[in-house]
Amino acid sequence: MTDPLRHVIDARAHDPGAIAAAAARRARAVSPLGDHGRALIIAADHPARAALGAGGDPLAMADRGELLRRLGTALGRPGVTGALGTADVLEDLLLLGALEGKSVFGSMNRGGLAGAVFEADDRFTGYDARGVAGMRFDGGKLLLRIAPDDENTAFTLAGAAQAVNELAELGLLALVEPFWASWQDGRLRNDLSPEAVIRSVTVASGLGRTSAYTWLKLPVVPDMERVLAATTLPVLLLGGEVTDADAAFASWEKALAHPNVRGLVVGRSLLYPADGDVAAAVDRAVSLL
Repeated sequence: MTDPLRHVIDARAHDPGAIAAAAARRARAVSPLGDHGRALIIAADHPARAALGAGGDPLAMADRGELLRRLGTALGRPGVTGALGTADVLEDLLLLGALEGKSVFGSMNRGGLAGAVFEADDRFTGYDARGVAGMRFDGGKLLLRIAPDDENTAFTLAGAAQAVNELAELGLLALVEPFWASWQDGRLRNDLSPEAVIRSVTVASGLGRTSAYTWLKLPVVPDMERVLAATTLPVLLLGGEVTDADAAFASWEKALAHPNVRGLVVGRSLLYPADGDVAAAVDRAVSLL
């Protein structure tokens, strides 16, 4: 066991107040867009939804020490502006001092566990707006699967609208990640056609009493210009599961030229690249900005 990991484990066992103390003294980012006006946020909220796979390994993200090592490498690279995660991951990073000067987004709804029959009922089991504010973070992230063939979607929509309202009241960003989805062969699957993504954008943009603090986290799909034309809200591109790195980076670069797009939110494709070189993958992403 490495010394940094032992430090985290010992602090959790003997000094749980160290987490709040680290949050209180942490240097915050001046802007979520960083010094160069573009965001590169490293996402690691997948485990709390039981989505542990990366590449060909279905349990790649299950080793917390290895995940923290990779996160530390990624967050330490020049040009990386922030992190996104659930409380357990972000608190580990706080104890390791890895969030200094970064923008931080707390993941809010993780109740729609991957593969569960209740996946479309994505309850808010993670951060709430008060918790995000109390930790001096910059905003909250909401996953919004819109499944017209599942009545549980109504609960997710209502919870998402409430979260947008509560974050806006505190002047915090709501980073909404919408997908149009449907049940196929017993699984909830996202429709990544341009038309479906456009529909999801229009629904997500209209959540809550105000959209002043709402940003969108969108997949890069064909005909991305039409997708981005559906909203005036700031957009961050999501990385998702990447099988062809060259094609993914090319699509990100093209989409980044659109005035709506303000950066990237990428997780597994940078933390678990095919060649294992986290630093090189992150540096390549930074170069696109």
